[in-house]
Amino acid sequence: MTTSRITAIYRDTGVEAYKANPLIEALPPLLDAYDATLDLKATLKFEASDLAQSRVIRAHNICRIQDDFFQPLSSHMALNERVSIMIRGGYVGRNPQNGMLQRHLQNGYERVQRGELSAFRYDDVGSTAQSLLLIGCSGCGKTTSLKRILSAYPQVIYHPEMNLEQVVYLKIDCSHNGSLKEICLNFFRALDRALGENYEKRYGLKKHGIETMLALMAQIANAHALGLLVIDEIQHLSRSKSGGSQEMLNFFVTMVNTIGVPVMLIGTPKARDIFEADLRSARRGAGFGAIYWEPMPQYVKGAPNNEWIGFTNNLWKLQLLQKRDLLLSDDIRALWFDLSQGVMDIVVKLFILAQLRALAIGKERITTGLLQQVYDDDLIPVHPMLDALRSGIPERIARYSDLMVPEMDKRLIQLQQKISSISQETPATLAMKELPTEDEQRIYMMLQEDYDSTLLVKTIRNAFSQHPQLTRQQLLPIILEWLMTSVGEVDTPSEIAKPKKQTSIIKSKDWDTLQTDSLRYMYSQNSAPTAIYNEMVKAGYILKLSDILQKAG
Repeated sequence: MTTSRITAIYRDTGVEAYKANPLIEALPPLLDAYDATLDLKATLKFEASDLAQSRVIRAHNICRIQDDFFQPLSSHMALNERVSIMIRGGYVGRNPQNGMLQRHLQNGYERVQRGELSAFRYDDVGSTAQSLLLIGCSGCGKTTSLKRILSAYPQVIYHPEMNLEQVVYLKIDCSHNGSLKEICLNFFRALDRALGENYEKRYGLKKHGIETMLALMAQIANAHALGLLVIDEIQHLSRSKSGGSQEMLNFFVTMVNTIGVPVMLIGTPKARDIFEADLRSARRGAGFGAIYWEPMPQYVKGAPNNEWIGFTNNLWKLQLLQKRDLLLSDDIRALWFDLSQGVMDIVVKLFILAQLRALAIGKERITTGLLQQVYDDDLIPVHPMLDALRSGIPERIARYSDLMVPEMDKRLIQLQQKISSISQETPATLAMKELPTEDEQRIYMMLQEDYDSTLLVKTIRNAFSQHPQLTRQQLLPIILEWLMTSVGEVDTPSEIAKPKKQTSIIKSKDWDTLQTDSLRYMYSQNSAPTAIYNEMVKAGYILKLSDILQKAG
């Protein structure tokens, strides 16, 4: 995350508790929860010109989806509101205008001098900080969502009158080493990146005991008026290397309740083992709240989940395949969920991998058969995790809940390289170069399967040239009539633009490129006779005797 630094501009928030607190009034204005979450939405959009690009360029644009596509959900709205309250609420008890921040700093100095987290000079210093434990399986979007939420805040605000560099948030990772000392070192490194300081060299590389390092970390957090400390991958925290769960909890509780810095801990369900036993006993009063992020459900209270439908509909629009279906079918949506189990990272990557596979094999279309093949071939590393989610058995889910999927990213690169080695000049890409406007390109894409490419391009260009005042919708019937009668659309009147379907035989391996209501397409997607029969019934090709008798009755 790139550090953003601004000079403080103070605005009244309208909240009495925040009044005359420069650390709060320098933050961005308060927004309604819906509006604040709407600002997180990524505006990735592909144009017709993107569809006209070569396969290799389209492959690279498709891979942008995993970084540039973000659709806010109700869970993001709740987290966004909680972050806003945590940052501002933590500053209420550390207002530099009434001396509370200075008292926190004096207490911090006492802790550093004694090397004890429990030491203090003023016993009347209260904390208004809150804490939060965010738990969810790998790929559910915890880290990505939080990064987008925090990006709405400047990371560093400089207050000239106080000569204070306020650090609004700091996010660090708990490394695989899993010790509290490593958390302190990561804290110093992150602060150095944000401020251009050298805290790691001054404090982290010296032979301080863990108590002294924690005291130094807490003191520096208050010296820079840290608004929110986020510790990610908390499941890596080792009980043995951290002195046991009791010492870990003591540290986090002290940061929040005594030092006054809000703390958010993020991890997979394995992190529950670290905290759950103590939180069930007297530690429950320490103030830790918890949010559990589950994979997106397909149904809510027996009805289709509108968030799942909206999410997949918006993703489906980001196709760069020349034979794509414009509307997402119920069959593909249902299979998409079954294969991904609603895990956001897998939902998106399955869609990207399917597009890359379609480009690589030259089919240029996502079908149920293609999705299943991509799952079987490219998502093998996450099959155990997804099988556990399908089972619904909590013990199995906990066993695989933080399975990482680097092999999926590797597969994206492999497919890109394969596409790069394929010849790029197809009739469609050549045609797009000759059709300069988006309306011309759209008509070409509608008719390319039925008519010879060269004659189709000439017909479209002539129609737009002869009737520049007409819209695309008005020109379409004229173009179709010219194609069938060969009037005015080609250079030599004897040429007849016969539909390709009259002269071409489609081989069985290409049946999955046909329309979804085609019998051959149905056969390509379902090898079992029962499945084919059910699809034919759904499409209305088979008349049931029971239906006739019912109508007759």
